[in-house]
Amino acid sequence: MNSISRFAPPAARLLLGLVFFVLGLNGFLQFLPTPPAPERATAFVGALIATGYMFPLIKSVEVICGALLLSNRLVPLALAVVAPNVVNIVLFHAVLAPGGLPVALLVLALELFTAWSYRDAFAPMLRTRTAPRASTVSATVTAHAVS
Repeated sequence: MNSISRFAPPAARLLLGLVFFVLGLNGFLQFLPTPPAPERATAFVGALIATGYMFPLIKSVEVICGALLLSNRLVPLALAVVAPNVVNIVLFHAVLAPGGLPVALLVLALELFTAWSYRDAFAPMLRTRTAPRASTVSATVTAHAVS
């Protein structure tokens, strides 16, 4: 295995984790300056903040998923949970604040590459047809009910 294919997946995971962890924390602590945004983008973010729960929820998901990616724990789960945020980031910048689109596309590329690197973990949830596993609890209850 060459060095690029060996180091690229952990590097992408760490960079994506760092982006979400730092920018998620910034949503709470405001330690990074925010550049001026177009009027509609400001109105959208203001509406998220005005709900009282949505902005903290989004930033909490980013911090938690960023920490999971950085710690290399539950990576497929973190990627699946943060995926809607990635879609929103890309669409937000494509529609409301195009100045940040290159960074948003980089985040999308990191998410897709990291998910591809963990594709074996996603294979079961991408099956078109599947059945739930028979519960051992219900089997035990049924066995006791019969005897």
